[in-house]
Amino acid sequence: MSQLHQPVSNTDHSYGNPDAILSLVEYGDFECPYCGRAYPIVKKIKQELGKDLKFVFRNFPLTKIHPNAFAAAVATEAAALQGKYWEMHDIVFEHQHSLDPENVFLLAGRIGLDLERFKHDIHDENLTGKVEKDFESGLRSGVNRTPSFFINGEKFEGDWAEGQLMDQLKAILAAGPLVQ
Repeated sequence: MSQLHQPVSNTDHSYGNPDAILSLVEYGDFECPYCGRAYPIVKKIKQELGKDLKFVFRNFPLTKIHPNAFAAAVATEAAALQGKYWEMHDIVFEHQHSLDPENVFLLAGRIGLDLERFKHDIHDENLTGKVEKDFESGLRSGVNRTPSFFINGEKFEGDWAEGQLMDQLKAILAAGPLVQ
């Protein structure tokens, strides 16, 4: 079983309770159709598990097959500089079939970003570096497709589309915290 090489830290974008019993990390590609199908499943998991879950999304753009994925990842990082990472994450997934640069700017405007600042920020080498670091950490963790999930640091090998991801999370939650 593969382990998460890079532990979750404050450089990650996390959603939910920072002290939750469950940590779910997704390595995803904004242009990947499978990630697009996983998006509403993860959204439901976040709603259903609430305070018991911390969700982290890490960029894993498969640029050879998804030409707009890297730029979309950088765009979400640029939105984070304006405090709107999750809004951009969501709207990009909801419009993943039209991620050319012009449409990404339209999406940025729809979530209320300062477009002049956004236009400048998407060229920030630090943001490109963040996407590259996410990708590298995925490779070191054994990610070979998107989406790939890690539950409390261990790679989930089941079928996320068939409800196994939620079942696994609920089973861990039902078992309660580990006593050391």
